[in-house]
Amino acid sequence: MAGKPKLHYSKGRGKMESIRWLLAAAGVEFEEQFIETKEDLEKLRNDGVLMFQQVPMVEIDGMKMVQTRAILSYIAAKYNLYGKDLKERAWIDMYVEGTTDLMGMIMYLPFQPADTKEKNLALIIERATNRYFPVYEKALKDHGHDYLVGNALSWADVHLLEAILMAEECKPDILSAFPLLQAFKGRTSNIPTIKKFLQPGSQRKPPTDEKSVAVIRKIFSF
Repeated sequence: MAGKPKLHYSKGRGKMESIRWLLAAAGVEFEEQFIETKEDLEKLRNDGVLMFQQVPMVEIDGMKMVQTRAILSYIAAKYNLYGKDLKERAWIDMYVEGTTDLMGMIMYLPFQPADTKEKNLALIIERATNRYFPVYEKALKDHGHDYLVGNALSWADVHLLEAILMAEECKPDILSAFPLLQAFKGRTSNIPTIKKFLQPGSQRKPPTDEKSVAVIRKIFSF
């Protein structure tokens, strides 16, 4: 019996949060080894377990996996969240890349200088409502199913829900013009494994605040 996946990262969301989401959605229990100091990170680097000297790193199936995209696609394939054929996988990849771009903008917002934050927040809202969310609204309409690809939950759906909730932290009514996305959010939030992850006390991490920005800057020296 293989042990639980072990996640090595700081206590914040960062690039590990999508990995937590996907494992949780798949119903997989995981452990976390938090990097709390610069020395913790240096130890991992000195131990030679970080292929490119970077985290996230996930111990799974006897591997020490790095690179967020590689980890996510492995988990998606392992737990049947990656479509039934190459074409479905290509659609999932395209949708995931779009949500990754949007989430990247939101993820880096707390680390930006105060004088540019307002401008960047406005850009996030503009991109979400004009570039990204219309694509997913249309996809759900044209596809006519509850999920983005095929008629089953996939990595694309989990990633989209994570992106929606992050965007709502920036602007609570950001879905007001997207009724199908509102319905999608309601449906997917109630999938038992996801519902459990959204409850207080789960391994989901809170939004990045000033205190966690200071800790992360100290650990990763930026």
